[in-house]
Amino acid sequence: MDLKNIINKTIAHRGIHNNLNIPENSIKAFQKALDKNLPIELDIHILKDNTLIVFHDDNLKRMTGINENIKDYTYNELNKLKLLNTNYKIPTLKEVLELVNGKVPIIIELKNDKRTNKMCNELVNELKNYKGEFIIQSFYPSIINWFKKNKPEYIRGLLISNNYKNKLTKFLIKTKLLLKYTSPNFLSVSKNILNNKKIQRERHKGTPVFVWTIKNKDEINNLKNKADAFISNNL
Repeated sequence: MDLKNIINKTIAHRGIHNNLNIPENSIKAFQKALDKNLPIELDIHILKDNTLIVFHDDNLKRMTGINENIKDYTYNELNKLKLLNTNYKIPTLKEVLELVNGKVPIIIELKNDKRTNKMCNELVNELKNYKGEFIIQSFYPSIINWFKKNKPEYIRGLLISNNYKNKLTKFLIKTKLLLKYTSPNFLSVSKNILNNKKIQRERHKGTPVFVWTIKNKDEINNLKNKADAFISNNL
């Protein structure tokens, strides 16, 4: 994928959803984004049986009412659950790729559960025969570094917020060591740190900056001079 194909675009954060009758990261949410021809951002986890599923949280409670960690489930167990008060289930990455089928670019965020090698390898296997455009991103430097070493042809982005609990990660962000370690093709940052001088300096040096989570078109217009793509919940 060429990053130029997503620059200045508005991206559907977890699809187009309202978490009422259309849950986030659901097949319906992704279909709504496809209907508007919008690039899609989604999140993946790896299950106990190595299935890659599309879901944001580490815990199932917010979206299913079950207070359990998603990594402890197999797909057969997870497939019995419904998202919020709907009939939609948690989709596999394979199902979402079949739905999108190259119609729009996809941004895949990898969540961390201490199984970096397995998750990254499984993702590579899933994407091997996918003909559409995709890029990957993660908050976890170890994941971005894995792709730097093993699949350097993949476009990779480092997610950055001001909410890091890990002291080492906080330190690395304040230095250039993190960028050297990951060599990201783009940065994806929360809007409350978009004005950070180091982030804007990297942008002026040529690294595209994506910003999340945008509320409306007015906010996009106000941020066009500081960011290159806009991940939004309100579309």
